[in-house]
Amino acid sequence: MRKQGLLAGGAAAVTVVLWASAFVAIRHVGQEFSAGALSLGRLLVGSVLLGIFVFTRPRHWPAKADWKFLLICGLLWFGVYNLALNEAEHRLDAGTTAMLVNIGPLLIALLAGVLLHEGFPRQLVIGSVAAFGGVVLIGLSSSSGSAETWGVLLCLVAAAAYAIGVVSQKPLLARLPALEVTWLSCLIGAIACLPFAPTLVRETADARPSTIWWVVFLGAFPTAIAFTTWAYALARTTAGRMGATTYLVPPLTIFLGWLLLDESPAPLAYLGGLLCLIGVAISRYRRRTVAPMPAVTVDSPDSKPLSKS
Repeated sequence: MRKQGLLAGGAAAVTVVLWASAFVAIRHVGQEFSAGALSLGRLLVGSVLLGIFVFTRPRHWPAKADWKFLLICGLLWFGVYNLALNEAEHRLDAGTTAMLVNIGPLLIALLAGVLLHEGFPRQLVIGSVAAFGGVVLIGLSSSSGSAETWGVLLCLVAAAAYAIGVVSQKPLLARLPALEVTWLSCLIGAIACLPFAPTLVRETADARPSTIWWVVFLGAFPTAIAFTTWAYALARTTAGRMGATTYLVPPLTIFLGWLLLDESPAPLAYLGGLLCLIGVAISRYRRRTVAPMPAVTVDSPDSKPLSKS
């Protein structure tokens, strides 16, 4: 069990780092690709790479009842989420976008508590509130100093799609491998974005080779790898606890945005990042209980059975 927990924690860490890099990469690629074209390009790359791995091993085809959850996850999380996020980053800097989208974990905790009967553990609630406070501080200290209303609304749409997608994905992982759930969801999202195919072809022809490689990066790493490691970890913990882990994404995005895009955070952002770390630590902390030692009776060599009086 301990080894499984370490593997799940490692998978969650990979997801957080790659998703943080995605916000920065989308901000950069958005200079040459529109939101729809970028969504389709990223999902096509992810679908192809995931499909290669899926078809090299035994497969478990979803049951009829699974498809409604797959459609919800694919259309909302992989389709709507990507479109809204990409469009938002045409209007907002990477750090502010990550902050706004990460109201998603609060929605996940609420939906999972009600729909998945996970309840509302005290540590999860306290940790989520603390981490959300850190996210708000990061937002208040964003590099741009202001946020366009339409961009904020798009981030809220992305957060809602993300939360609903996670809650619909959780039941699937009890019956299907994480890799297959991710591939099918990604494929559904790609099919939903096919109307943007002509735009993708046109913009790819005009884009610089380095920008095209960034699209490939988004499809291979933050999509194919990160969504698979996310599903692997989600299958081994609750949706609420896993969602709280992604509060680490905004501070990492702020750092990467400063490093790669020269979007310098204000001092208040560092305090927000620290609060995010504390909140995640609280939400994921599990008090270890020590099992009582079994009573051991040692017969004395001099002891004799009691005779009946």
